[in-house]
Amino acid sequence: MTESIERWVEQIGAGDRRAIAQAISAAENHEGSAVALLKALFPRTGKAFVIGMTGAPGVGKSTLLEKLAAACRGEGISVGIVATDPTSPFSGGALLGDRIRLQALSKDDGVFIRSMATRGQLGGLAPDTHDVVAILDAAGCEVIFVETVGVGQAEVDVARLADVTVLMLAPGLGDEIQTYKAGVLEIADILVVNKADQAGAEQVESQLAAMLSTAPRQDSWRPPIVATVGTTGQGVVELRAALENFRTQSAAEGLAAARKRAHLRARLVELLRRRVLTTVTDPQGGGWRLEQGVEDLLARRHDPYSVVEEILAQVSVAAPAGPIGSAHGDSPRLDHLGIAVHSLAEAVPVFERLLSCNRSAEEVVEDQQVRVVFFRVDECRIELLEATSPESVIAQFLAKRGQGLHHIALAVRNLPQMLASLEGDGFRLVDRAPRTQSGHGKIAFLHPSSTEGVLIELVEERASGEASRGREERL
Repeated sequence: MTESIERWVEQIGAGDRRAIAQAISAAENHEGSAVALLKALFPRTGKAFVIGMTGAPGVGKSTLLEKLAAACRGEGISVGIVATDPTSPFSGGALLGDRIRLQALSKDDGVFIRSMATRGQLGGLAPDTHDVVAILDAAGCEVIFVETVGVGQAEVDVARLADVTVLMLAPGLGDEIQTYKAGVLEIADILVVNKADQAGAEQVESQLAAMLSTAPRQDSWRPPIVATVGTTGQGVVELRAALENFRTQSAAEGLAAARKRAHLRARLVELLRRRVLTTVTDPQGGGWRLEQGVEDLLARRHDPYSVVEEILAQVSVAAPAGPIGSAHGDSPRLDHLGIAVHSLAEAVPVFERLLSCNRSAEEVVEDQQVRVVFFRVDECRIELLEATSPESVIAQFLAKRGQGLHHIALAVRNLPQMLASLEGDGFRLVDRAPRTQSGHGKIAFLHPSSTEGVLIELVEERASGEASRGREERL
């Protein structure tokens, strides 16, 4: 773990609100540091009680949530709230901003509220809700409420995240039970009839009770029905008791452990799905084969199943194997060593004697103001670098450190993906994107401050399997 990530983790663990907010933003925006941070935070997670609150728009989720969170704070419990809203078509942010209904909690240091936009994702939650919950969990929130955007019968993602799922209904919204019975009703651990002071509330309760009696759950839990009035707080004490009762009973009967296992499995499946999809659509990965597959389908040269099999066979989707793993799971190979010397005339004979071979090529790189002599050693090269100008980087290096190793070059299969992976692990990059040098292919440098003082050059493998032999072949 790099020092900056370690410091960030400690700040989050200490409840630093600024650090928490920055971490959530990094996760939502898929910044390079987010993955490294989430990896480091994971051992600190798994302690919070995650409560999912779902229901159709207009049932009063946010209003009741404010009263429920306030009740938790009255008991001295720290609270995190992740409120999901529709996506603004203009800014891409949360359209309604549930913080408006949660203003009474906004000044409480024991409550952290975050509104998230769905960004077009179905299922009732934002794409990165799992990561945000993990950050709040690591930050010490004892109870985390996850409010869905307002769902129908098919949006059940909250049940794959929450320890307990609360389904809210209200009278006056039409045929409530018919709307829910095919989907969301089946994930409910606790049923809430909100706006119980309005006409029709008792009828909704009766319909729910009848449905529960005809469709019992496979486990032993029978979801209780709690009547509430979110605007006044009526029923909040009973709802808190129902939540704690479920927490206690599910732990005693093994339901909580089984559900946690199912949640983690679903999370792995989702991350694998994202990784595979990203890999096969990335132009640097298998995107080229995807487009070719479309052409094959249009011409009826192949069928869709065969194209998918070919793509999966040709594109590796393995995760980068840490700092020394390539973007496709293969270890990078040593491409060359760069050695700065005061005089090629003096250094070349020394290396010819040591390596028992003559130079393989010589080149002047005008834009870098350097003259290079190459020695081929099996599949690797040694490059002797002599400055052609006092302003060149080699001249500056020699003046500061003297003769010696200037850089190590590693060849990788997918340079853009490798850079993204390394940045995610906290490495400092000189080049966040590959740069192309005439005749040298794509290259990028890692800053010596994150590689124990050694300048590391990354070069992308050519189609022929060579990274930068082109420099010699041109001469």
